[in-house]
Amino acid sequence: MITTALSEAFGQYTLKPHQIVPLDFHSVDTLPETHVWPPPPGPELVNTAAGDGQLVFPVPVIDFSVPEDSSGKLMVEACETWGVFQLVNHGIPLEILAAVEAQTKRLFALPASRKLEALRSPNGVNGYGQARFASLFDKNMWNEGFTVMGSPADHARKLWPDDYQGFCDVIEDYQKRMRELAARLLGLILRSANTPAQEIRRISSPSATMTTLQLNSYPPCPDPTRAMGMAPHTDTSFLTLLYQGGVKGLQIFSDRGGGGGGGGWGMVDPVDGGITVNVGDLLHVVSNARFHTARHRVVLREARQRVSVGLFFVPTADCVLSPLACGGGGGEGEVCRYRAVSVKEYIGLKYKGFETVLSAITK
Repeated sequence: MITTALSEAFGQYTLKPHQIVPLDFHSVDTLPETHVWPPPPGPELVNTAAGDGQLVFPVPVIDFSVPEDSSGKLMVEACETWGVFQLVNHGIPLEILAAVEAQTKRLFALPASRKLEALRSPNGVNGYGQARFASLFDKNMWNEGFTVMGSPADHARKLWPDDYQGFCDVIEDYQKRMRELAARLLGLILRSANTPAQEIRRISSPSATMTTLQLNSYPPCPDPTRAMGMAPHTDTSFLTLLYQGGVKGLQIFSDRGGGGGGGGWGMVDPVDGGITVNVGDLLHVVSNARFHTARHRVVLREARQRVSVGLFFVPTADCVLSPLACGGGGGEGEVCRYRAVSVKEYIGLKYKGFETVLSAITK
């Protein structure tokens, strides 16, 4: 029922077939005009010391094996400043990360005709296709995805009719482990920010939260400097936990690195075996804007495939959120920046105004 409710929240925005079906990337040797992006506004910061002309932002790398008092404080500071940190010694075995990366590559290596057997429905969330928010942009992105909300079995059977169980076993094990990690992280961050225990339980209990898993592939591109792997956006989540693999591409926008005070884009260089954690819109809201929702994108710079696996830790669709500081949580007397909003309403507002959704709930 929980997954159905969130699927319905997204599914009220029906897509057209061309908004779902990715390009057959293996059938083209030049960049189609439909995938040529104009130069993005704002500076792209350059640091020649980075080796490839891309600035690498020094986002915190946090060791989860140290005492929680210390790691929790560091997480709060990272959420306040960057909205992103990388987590090491997180308890997810390296062989599990390698297995999910291998299954992701196995999926996207299938012929286009086979992948289309598992195509997402026009009002669905699960299955193969372009990212749902791709429909909000004029140009197409150079990626393909596979979304798992609940069990992947129905779609996996269409991909591998006689050999789908191995994929399901790896994906379901990964989902379970990452959900447990996400719940621990959210609880620790909120406790370290002096949020009352009853408020933490209300918004982060198993019955109040769920996960969506997103497998992404960014194939080699014939003209990567004019294409966009993933357009700039923020996540509709409490937290997003991303395994990047070993290929760079994820950038965040930050004022902290900007020349002339204007801000700019910088790379989040993947740490071996690390998990990249970023703040989503909904944690930004409940923190009363204390935590910075991370605006990010994926650029194409390497002439090889990049895959990533993101887990979105989200409240259920009917959950009503408002700044916890205004309910006695960690900031008595603080002025609320946002009104109360249900997750379902927030999703609707984001589809109507992708760049202005937070303004729509500002008091």
